Amino acid sequence: MHYKRITLLAGHYGSGKTNIAVNMAMDLKKQAENTAIADLDIVNPYFRTLDSRRELEEAGIRLIVSPYANTNLDIPALPQEMYAIVHDKTMHSIVDVGGDDRGALALGRLSAMIREDDYDMFLVINKSRPLTPDADSVLEVIAEIETAGRLKFTGIINNTNLGAETDAETVLRSIPFAEEVSRRTGLPIVCTTVEERLYEQLNGRIDHLFAMKLQARPVD
Repeated sequence: MHYKRITLLAGHYGSGKTNIAVNMAMDLKKQAENTAIADLDIVNPYFRTLDSRRELEEAGIRLIVSPYANTNLDIPALPQEMYAIVHDKTMHSIVDVGGDDRGALALGRLSAMIREDDYDMFLVINKSRPLTPDADSVLEVIAEIETAGRLKFTGIINNTNLGAETDAETVLRSIPFAEEVSRRTGLPIVCTTVEERLYEQLNGRIDHLFAMKLQARPVD
């Protein structure tokens, strides 16, 4: 992957943005010493980048999250530290924007500064999610996120999977779906993600494969 200074990931709830964000931060760290991962998903009470804190800190990656992440409080608070994304020009960031328009609202507070910077915003799509099974539903999500976040998407990440039940055919069957979304939006398919165990089966059969390690919530 070639990364711009700011890489934003957005999409429908459950599309897998956070898992991609963690993996991309690890990949980016190989290219940029000053690397951060920022969790703008301040309204989603489910899996967050904070769950991978130990792994990220061991890799020397800065983690920027809401002070209310992984608590029972649902407060749309944007920490002051989040502004380092746009103010620290020496830092490269992967940003987990959040799901749908509600999750993208926080992005709107930074959009004017991000728009003037070196950035990409990738749409994460997952054909296996019940609310985004076709291109029409994905286009609705795009409109909602771009309006709320006040930024335009620049590319697509195909993250279609069935969790532990995903096999090579699951990924292969998703390619026409991703290509249709690309054709109708004019956005390029930046990569198709695949769990590490499936990479060798699909390498050479799908362009721009991005192998990922699945992240799991820690057991306390």
